[in-house]
Amino acid sequence: MKFALPLGIFLILSAFLTAGLGLDPHVVPSPLIDRPAPAFHLTQLHEPDKEFAPSEMLGRVWLLNVWASWCVSCRAEHAVLSALSRTGVVPIYGLAYKDSRESSLAFLRSFGNPYVLTIQDIDGRIGIDYGVYGVPESYLIDKAGVIRFKQIGPITLNVVETIILPMVERLNR
Repeated sequence: MKFALPLGIFLILSAFLTAGLGLDPHVVPSPLIDRPAPAFHLTQLHEPDKEFAPSEMLGRVWLLNVWASWCVSCRAEHAVLSALSRTGVVPIYGLAYKDSRESSLAFLRSFGNPYVLTIQDIDGRIGIDYGVYGVPESYLIDKAGVIRFKQIGPITLNVVETIILPMVERLNR
């Protein structure tokens, strides 16, 4: 009888840990889903004398991809983004996160540029507003400026085919 309580606690903890192991670490609930995308005005990477704001995209479904030249996973994701960009199904905007202008430009010269345009979040403040855990992360934003999907980690071909493309089609109706 004196072992019943510790055994019960152990079994409950084991059940929680086992359930947790079955979860996908890239699926993290975001409090921003179904909420307006945080507003910002940031300098464009290729044209530093111009700014971009999400409000410019009202009326269009678009993808915001947070990346950095120093991010190894961003390199792996880049080919998928380039292929998605070539389809023209959804415009992709880049957010160069905590990265210098020179490094970001060099990355895009080396790997290609899938973005309609890229903006710079040099100090990471906008990343904080968007709840960025790390790069890469992507946000699918609807015509009303509401975040409908968040991908933590690299976008894969499977994510494009099973989540992003069907969602873009639905949001464009």
